[in-house]
Order: sequence, then structure tokens, then C-alpha cells
Amino acid sequence: MTDDRITTVELGDGGPRVGVQGLGCMGMSEFYGPTDERSARETLETALAAGVTLFDTADIYGSGANETFLAPFASAHRDEITLATKFAIERRDDDPHYRGVRNDPAYIRQAVEASLRRLGTDVIDLYYMHRRDPAVPFAESVGAMAELVQQGKVKHLGLSEVTGAELREAHAVHPIAALQSEWSLFSRDAERSAVPAAAELGVALVPYSPLGRGFLTGAFTDAAKELPDGDFRAYQPRFTGDNARKNAALLEPVHKIAAAHGASAAQVALAWVQQRAQVHHLTVVPIPGTRRSSRLLENVAATRLVLSAGELALLEPIAGQVAGDRYPDMSNTATARE
Repeated sequence: MTDDRITTVELGDGGPRVGVQGLGCMGMSEFYGPTDERSARETLETALAAGVTLFDTADIYGSGANETFLAPFASAHRDEITLATKFAIERRDDDPHYRGVRNDPAYIRQAVEASLRRLGTDVIDLYYMHRRDPAVPFAESVGAMAELVQQGKVKHLGLSEVTGAELREAHAVHPIAALQSEWSLFSRDAERSAVPAAAELGVALVPYSPLGRGFLTGAFTDAAKELPDGDFRAYQPRFTGDNARKNAALLEPVHKIAAAHGASAAQVALAWVQQRAQVHHLTVVPIPGTRRSSRLLENVAATRLVLSAGELALLEPIAGQVAGDRYPDMSNTATARE
């Protein structure tokens, strides 16, 4: 009997072995409009059956609700999955738009206890710093994270949205297993310094939003006009108005390649990200998010799609022509500190 599960890779030198594609769980609780919880839970089970073992969440998603949502699934399959969560972005009940960044050791110790409680586990497999606060010495923040490993509360450490120099600085304090950065046909900022540093240090890259938050799939062409109220993509500069129209036109080669392979645009976009592993000589485990089993199976099938050199050449110029920033406020991204 043929095993149709996806292949596995080591998530960074000495890191856990995971499926070569993971699952971003954020949208199951917030940001992308209403969620059918039953369908989302079915998607978690479908993912595991397909060989997806890296499940990604964060304490900010639903103000902890996403971690709580994942707890029953994680408990039922604790020895089969790698559970990843993040800290650092602070919200306030009295201001739904507030986003602060906290990296101080006291906050880190507080955050991990809250995540452990919500996830219903005594150890987090991969614990990320979600965003960097340059005002806090990096050695202090990473040192506090390293203490969590020593205490047995965390197995491996990760970072998100850091520069190559910051990754090297952190890795000198404690081994970093994974770096989570936005990386897609539309977003290649990470290639400036973070990707080369990760390859040099043996750190895995975990691309988030590898499908451009659905834009690369053709799911929508103007977020402000087509998506439900409360969908945060309506506030991202590249997905609305003139920017969206210009960016939609850039997808022509994606659709052309998809038609040649009898594949979807999403599968071409994911295959491009997966093949960055060979281009940059490092482990790459993208975490596309979905709430539907059918989309999950479509996404994992992309791990078996190989794009030719000619096809990759057609896709190469896209990112350099994208109109609009990744976020309305880029100040907390690695791009702002390059």
C-alpha cells in the first residue's frame, strides 16, 4: 500500500522532524471572517492524516482563543505533532486596534505560562518570539527563552520577522531551530539577509502567508470590496484599490503555469516556496493556513509539484513589481530594520 503522506524534514539542526509543509491555524479563530469550528476541526485531522505535523498558532490569535481551540486536538495527538506558538504581541481589551510588542524577560515568563495553560500541555515544542522590540537587549530576551528550555517548558526556540544580523546574534545565545518570515511570490524581503543567515546557521525557514493571504490563489481581487466585514486583509495596502488591480495582473504567469500542470494557482505558488529549499540550500517548511479539508489536501499536493527552470524564470520578476507594503504599518517587521 502506498503511503500518500508528505515527506518529512528536520526543522533546523537538531530540531524536530516534521512534515515538509505545516498548517497555520490563525484563521481558524480570527482575522479572516466567520469560522465553522466543526469544519476547522475536521481540517486538523485531515492535515495529520496527510502527514502535516507542524501546527502553528500564537497567543495573539483570538487573544488566546486559537490556542484554546487547538488544545483538544493537541491533547489527542500529542506524540504525533509538533506544536508551535508565539509570544510578544500584546493586545488590550479596551482597545481592539492596539498592538504592542513586549520582549522583556518578565513578560516572556508570564506569556509562556499562559500559553501552556491554554494549550493544555506541559511543554511547547517550538516557541517563537513573534516580533522584536529593539529597545530590549536581544541577549536578555533570548536568554529568557533559553531558560524556558532549561526548565523543560519549551523544547526548541524560534524567531519571527528578524534580520540576518539579529538571527546570528540570537543563535549565539541559544540555538534557534526555525525562523518564521513572510515569504512568497509576492514577498521576498527575507532573502535580503535572513535567508542567507539561516542557511549559514542551519536554521529552518518557516514561510508564513506563502499564498499571499489568499491573493495568489485568486480567491479575491479586491479585499475591501469582496471580503466580509472584519477581514483584516481589507486594511493591507497591496490587496485593495489600484494596488490590487496592478497586483492581480502580475498573476498571469502563475495561471499559465498552473494550466500547463493541471494544477491550481495555489499549488504553483506553494511549489515555488517549497523549491526555495534547493535554491537557497536550507530547510523550508511553509505553513499555509486553511479552514477547509479540501484546500488542505490541495495544498499538500503542491509538495509533489516540481516547477522547471523555465517556469521559475517566469515567476522570478513578480515580487519586484508588487505594489503596496505587506502591512499598513511596517515598523515592527524585519524590513524596517534592514
